[in-house]
Amino acid sequence: MQKKFGSLDLLLGFLVKLNLECYNLLIKINLLVGGTSMKQDMIVILDLGSTNNTAIARAVRGLGVYSEIHPHDISPEKLSQLPNIKGIIINGGNNNIIDGEKIDVNQSIYEARCPILAVDHEQALCKNKRESWPTTEEETKKVLKDFVFKTCHAETNWNMKNFIADQVELIKKQVGDKKVLLALSGGVDSSVVAALLIKAIGKQLVCVHVNHGLMRKGESESVIEVFKNQMDANLIYVDASERFLRKLENISDPEKKRKIIGAEFIRVFEEEARKLEGIDFLAQGTIYPDIVESGTKTAKIVKSHHNVGGLPEDLKFDLVEPLYHLFKDEVRACGIELGLPETMVYRQPFPGPGLGVRCLGAITTERLEAVRESDAILREEFSHAGLDKKVWQYFTVVPDFKSVGVKNNARSFEYPVIIRAINTIDAMTASIEQIDWSILLKITDRILKEVPNVNRVCYDLSPKPSATIEWE
Repeated sequence: MQKKFGSLDLLLGFLVKLNLECYNLLIKINLLVGGTSMKQDMIVILDLGSTNNTAIARAVRGLGVYSEIHPHDISPEKLSQLPNIKGIIINGGNNNIIDGEKIDVNQSIYEARCPILAVDHEQALCKNKRESWPTTEEETKKVLKDFVFKTCHAETNWNMKNFIADQVELIKKQVGDKKVLLALSGGVDSSVVAALLIKAIGKQLVCVHVNHGLMRKGESESVIEVFKNQMDANLIYVDASERFLRKLENISDPEKKRKIIGAEFIRVFEEEARKLEGIDFLAQGTIYPDIVESGTKTAKIVKSHHNVGGLPEDLKFDLVEPLYHLFKDEVRACGIELGLPETMVYRQPFPGPGLGVRCLGAITTERLEAVRESDAILREEFSHAGLDKKVWQYFTVVPDFKSVGVKNNARSFEYPVIIRAINTIDAMTASIEQIDWSILLKITDRILKEVPNVNRVCYDLSPKPSATIEWE
């Protein structure tokens, strides 16, 4: 089943929409009916109220066997349409009561020909039952390993080479000789989607990269170098930096800034899209956590994602979403397998409004440059110290106030730079990374010497909660 976007305005509005309905019917139907169409063996996890479905799915994939999470009430017919099922895990838990009644899978699923492992589910009618998962990761891995290989006899054929080969085949079959449009931000997900589509359909992919003037240092240049110069992509580059900064002049409210940046992006993207002809498909970097975090029948929303749910009713562009079964680490592995540079694949998470929410208050050119340059120094020094893969997110912010200082033996009145470095698993809570003083002192020394209009460097020690990850 496919849906299509209506007017281009609706399409582009959808691209940046932030407050959306979750676990959209389209996504559910894609997952339940479309499956993966892959040749790899599969272990299906049925969500019966557990909070560790994602961890179990990742653990199975870590064994080299593909896994997917599906709702507890999937019908036997839809289950049978999923390819190469070798076993089913019925994953029970505390959220197994809906509308006052304990939920269960369809009874006929217990009669499936493949082995079933039921955990924390007393009603289960199968041979393999456990009261709960083991308390240690190693013990859980052993239980899964025994079930997956000794009971289900699954093969270890889940890897990125096989995934890419399957997706190339699926993309060619879906797209045919038509064209695909992709908003290429330079982020991990959109970059990997672009590389995968280039491998599958080459010049039929049209990438549009909009530089809104709020990118980090060297990011737009990196997109052009990798995709246009190295991969010979059909890339349209739009430098709209002056246009965005004019719109943002004297705007200090964070939400107003976000709305202006989002709305202006729609207009720029729309202008470029209207120049193109014969576009039938829209590519998106939807990944598996986007779907899982956007809510299931037994779990509350972690956060809504702009590419899950909230789709217009009347759609005219078919969606191409080749990564929607991958976790983030798998997306990165896919990017490496496709030949993307590590600097792009392991790129730091970046908010949609870019440096616009790290240049606090009303954006000025000098403070924007201070954020850009100090951030570049931070990233460079973290990389040299081996912290770039250890710390989940790190960046600098520059507030809209000055402090007194001394530079070149004279009184100065300039801006502070604030460094933030945090670790998190789900972005719902975050802890502060304890950086060695020698590293912090080196970063501080470089920022004070190399970044104009700055005379002070601070380190943010606030965890989430009570602070959020970003400052705005």
